[in-house]
Amino acid sequence: MTSAPLPRILRRRGEPEYPTFLELFFDLVYIFMLSRLATSLAENLTVRGAAQTAVLLLAAWWVWVLTAWLTDLFDPRLPIIQATVLLVMLGTLLMAIATPYAFGRYGWLFVAAYFGIHLVRDAVLIPGTRVNRPIQARSIRVFFWFGVTVTPWVAGAFVDETARLVLWSLAVAVDLGSARIGWPTPRLGRTELASQIFTGMHLSERHRAIFIVALGELILSTGRGLAGSGFTAGQVTTCAVAFVSAVLLFQLYFQRVRRILAPPSVATVERVRPGTSTSYTHLVMVAGVVLVSTSTALVIDRPFGRTSVELMVAILGGPVLFLLGSVLFDAVVTARVLWSRVLAILALAIVLLCALAAPSMIRLPPLTVLVVANLVLLLTLLGEALAARREPVEAAAPAR
Repeated sequence: MTSAPLPRILRRRGEPEYPTFLELFFDLVYIFMLSRLATSLAENLTVRGAAQTAVLLLAAWWVWVLTAWLTDLFDPRLPIIQATVLLVMLGTLLMAIATPYAFGRYGWLFVAAYFGIHLVRDAVLIPGTRVNRPIQARSIRVFFWFGVTVTPWVAGAFVDETARLVLWSLAVAVDLGSARIGWPTPRLGRTELASQIFTGMHLSERHRAIFIVALGELILSTGRGLAGSGFTAGQVTTCAVAFVSAVLLFQLYFQRVRRILAPPSVATVERVRPGTSTSYTHLVMVAGVVLVSTSTALVIDRPFGRTSVELMVAILGGPVLFLLGSVLFDAVVTARVLWSRVLAILALAIVLLCALAAPSMIRLPPLTVLVVANLVLLLTLLGEALAARREPVEAAAPAR
């Protein structure tokens, strides 16, 4: 029996796996998106504000992930795929515009753009893969689950802020959670994510690119904060410390990625669990960078004086989230725990607990707390560099 023909729009195995210029162009809209998220959180640095920002970030991240999968599974050089990516980019821009007011008067715009993106993508992929039912079924499963979540998303746009947060939290949890279990769908079953449906190295490059975008937003936030300041000594010093934060995050990410992804066998590992696990771990790292950007903007505005509990949590929580994401990523790829970063997380948590237990530490200037967070990152980087000199390059875990 002959196998079903491959759709013309599918990426062929053996083709170049590097991201195209269009994909990198698409990523630019996320500088704006992450900037809007960081600014919104800075203006409402509360538990509610953090929860709202998390929901919006998850929705924006899910659009990015599905677009990365789109160009991984389908040929990004075809005009139909390029047009789809550009329309998704436009929809993401509208989502970013609505972000600061998504829990206010522009909730409808955020939802309309979010679902417009998914409708456009599935309107292309479902008909375009009709000659191969197994491949078409993947897109139908994704479409089915967006049909499930459309109700809480749309209903949330027409209720008050609290109810909207509950409904949208449920919706985005289902969006991401259904992917983790392969979008089980009546009569179609589920997608086996352990099968070789991803290119592997292409997604690795896409994840690195989006992390660079997040760092770009941090640099943008730092520069914008300094440009709008009075160039006092405290503000200039804060911007210098914030720039060091960006450098440390860059070095911690890429030094580790370069080390654990060096073996050729990593392509197999990345292909086994790339769509869910590695994407989710990068989400945590990007969230950490967004929180670093938020706290940096607030510290630039007021480098000295008393540090509020909320600001203390933001300053220390950003590095914690980044380190946690990197530990999870390392565990996915190498099946081992990166203890140096676990210790760094514990160190930052101890500083935070001491601050909450001792009111005198709360009176530390925000700039001082920012320096402390950087010192923990610097010591972690130096410790790993010294350890790397004494150890051979690590091999990735065998595919499972």
